[in-house]
Amino acid sequence: MVLAFVLTTLFALGAQAGTTVWSGSFNSYSTAADFDKWSWSSEVGEYQWYIHGSQPTSHYLALDPSYKNPAMASETHGLKATIDSGATWNSQMERTELIPQTSANLGTGNLFYHFSVKRSDTNAPDSTLEHQVVFFESHFTELKYGVAPNPTNLQWMVSGQAQWGTPFTADTWFNFAYDIDFSAGTVGLWASTGSAPLQKVVQNIAAPTSTNSEDWHLGVLRIVNGPGTEDWYFSGVFIEQGPITTAIGNGTAPSAPSAPSGPVTTVAPPATSNPVTTPAPSPTTTASGPAQTQWGQCGGTGYTGPTACAATFKCVAVSPPYYYQCQ
Repeated sequence: MVLAFVLTTLFALGAQAGTTVWSGSFNSYSTAADFDKWSWSSEVGEYQWYIHGSQPTSHYLALDPSYKNPAMASETHGLKATIDSGATWNSQMERTELIPQTSANLGTGNLFYHFSVKRSDTNAPDSTLEHQVVFFESHFTELKYGVAPNPTNLQWMVSGQAQWGTPFTADTWFNFAYDIDFSAGTVGLWASTGSAPLQKVVQNIAAPTSTNSEDWHLGVLRIVNGPGTEDWYFSGVFIEQGPITTAIGNGTAPSAPSAPSGPVTTVAPPATSNPVTTPAPSPTTTASGPAQTQWGQCGGTGYTGPTACAATFKCVAVSPPYYYQCQ
């Protein structure tokens, strides 16, 4: 009896080690229309929803039990996020993104940003074009797809430099946690596939960690606008204060066979993790009016807005020649 109690206790501790400071569960959203209940005048729900094209929400977001990682037994359904040539917001780039709606401080201490992502062979992402996936507005850490050195890999980036990657195989759930120490100014990565527990794949390295608790984008931005439709699937979203929860689905056995673990390719980190200083771009248009604010776009292909940044900020090449941002 004592042994059983100890084992049960250890299992529970391993399953849920940290404290959740924000839950990104989709359980409270019955249909895509529920995301429209949020507005600047009525800030309700887990997410802010405004970064998308002009079509109805159901054109960009969909909920279904088949869209979640089967290991997430506590989830009712997962999310399918769609981008296409009409999914443009504040730019000519294709994007469909959600950001947290919360009063919690998501930028203090040691936090773990959890999520799982998948693709299928139907409406598959174009590996010849750059995608920014689950990123912060300042891009100090993010996933990318369709970029060098391995365009068909999901690649984890720190300040624009590849640190780790794995082939983005279809119908496999890839689980991640960004390990962000805001006090120390470092970030690391935990990863796994299917129902396998998270493992630390990159130790924390220096990064300009910062967030206003509303600039973590759950979704995808494709740099080049073009024909075709892409679907991206998300599940298991939450942010916790450490120690990290490594079990997927809070330790509950999956209700269906999980995808096998795929090969993992590690990219050797560069000699320095600091971003390379890039001169401000030449203006793409002759713009007048107020200067661009922090994190705003200030240049890039097809951009027609302000190219000058407000005082103390510089126009930085985030994804040249397509996107430049005031930082």
